[in-house]
Amino acid sequence: MDSWEWNKIAGAVLGTLIFVMVIRVASETLFETPELEKQAYKVEGVTEENIKGPTEAPVAEVAPDWGTVLPAADVAAGEKVHGRCLQCHDLTKGGPNKIGPNLWGVIDRPKGSHPGFSYSAAMKSKGGNWTYEDLFHFLKAPQAFVPGTKMSFAGLRSEQDRINLIAYLRTEADTPPAIPAPKPAAAAPTTAPAGETPAAEQPKP
Repeated sequence: MDSWEWNKIAGAVLGTLIFVMVIRVASETLFETPELEKQAYKVEGVTEENIKGPTEAPVAEVAPDWGTVLPAADVAAGEKVHGRCLQCHDLTKGGPNKIGPNLWGVIDRPKGSHPGFSYSAAMKSKGGNWTYEDLFHFLKAPQAFVPGTKMSFAGLRSEQDRINLIAYLRTEADTPPAIPAPKPAAAAPTTAPAGETPAAEQPKP
């Protein structure tokens, strides 16, 4: 085959490639979909702000008054809730570690301290003991309370479920931790009749 034949073959291949590229560019131009400036369909209860996501950080949850809620908690209901924990935790005295550490006597126990369990560096560095309040926040969102924890549980959103579960966990110990005294009720502000100045604010003679 002489050079003329090779030139014809090369020219045919090049021409085919150019034709394919032209078709591709033309098809992309014809079928290009412009980006919508606004939402095409209005869904009841959904706004553009909701689609873009919240602009403000969520408000931190306030822990309950443990001296008030623990005596009134439903321990039996808490035992039912703890069934969700059994896939990863054992709660019996002297029981084994599973995917998570054994939880017997967990309240007031130092974080990341149960013998034989390989804790994450995040949990080891958290510090402090498992107080009622810390467990309350951890059980709601483990990854938010201890970023980097191995615990993949999504959390318990119900405040009452967490209170009941903590009340049950409290009983799973040789000596249940003490329940703190209820917080004193806030004193109602003193209001003076219209036109009068409260005694504490009256000028001295």
